[in-house]
Amino acid sequence: MTAALLFPGQGAQQVGMLAEVAEASPAARALFRLADEQLGFPLSRVCFEGPAERLNATDVCQPAIFVSSAATLAAMHEALGDGLPEAAMMAGLSLGEYTALYAADAIDFAPALELVAQRGRFMQEAAEAAPGGMVSILGLEEDQVAALCAAAGDGGVLVPANFNSPGQIVISGELAACERAEAMAGDFGARGAVRLQVAGAFHSPMMATAAAKLAEAIEPVEFRPPRRPVVANVDARPHEGADRIKRRLVEQVTSPVRWNESVRYMLDNGVDSFYEVGPGKVLTGLLWRIERGAACRCVNSADAVAKLVGEAAR
Repeated sequence: MTAALLFPGQGAQQVGMLAEVAEASPAARALFRLADEQLGFPLSRVCFEGPAERLNATDVCQPAIFVSSAATLAAMHEALGDGLPEAAMMAGLSLGEYTALYAADAIDFAPALELVAQRGRFMQEAAEAAPGGMVSILGLEEDQVAALCAAAGDGGVLVPANFNSPGQIVISGELAACERAEAMAGDFGARGAVRLQVAGAFHSPMMATAAAKLAEAIEPVEFRPPRRPVVANVDARPHEGADRIKRRLVEQVTSPVRWNESVRYMLDNGVDSFYEVGPGKVLTGLLWRIERGAACRCVNSADAVAKLVGEAAR
């Protein structure tokens, strides 16, 4: 079997995530401890104990998800050793792209964590400066969503932001435009329109100030060519070279996430099994909408890691 590793993005967080993995794995605990020291506040405690309001804040949940996913991967390496599933490709949803690049040895843990923390802070600041929102549109094709955005936008900002799977596209923009889109979605044939609980209009032009700040912050950071292909959100193709990695990560802040295309690229290039590494199981649900019956394992608990160990021993 040819496997790929998938890493979740913002929205996968929940209080208590990966606490049992950190308890069972010294390697996972070590990464949480390093993160606490580097960030200057007890990120691990917020992950394990909350409160939810603090964990859900954009500037906290982004480093929290990155560290939780990296810690899960560390626990897998520690427990499985040479039995770790060999990944032919990797990808991450939005924030998860940083975890994928870290997993592919394109960037070290400390600078990746610093970038993720800065990204979360920049996006939180942009959201506070220009309030916006996001709406998940169900049951429409891309051209129908584009028409909805044009009509509901009424000259303001409203754009497709996440092409998650067939029939699930998230739009992003000004609050009033999002409200109009919710009300008008049925007229365009949508099965539903669900407002997302996010701080702002992510992956839209309303994040331009965050992208500009990230471009400055990322410039001195050292990236290496990934040891395994990492499929980029912006164009659903593997990253190539340090400079292009930086450009794509900056572009990602204001560009739509092409997750459906990214998964299809992996499937079309020989991947036939997936491991979702980190909190939640959002990506597994999306994968099954993209490719019904696709083989995917959620590695989001100590029990899941233990099952992998048992299977490797057989």
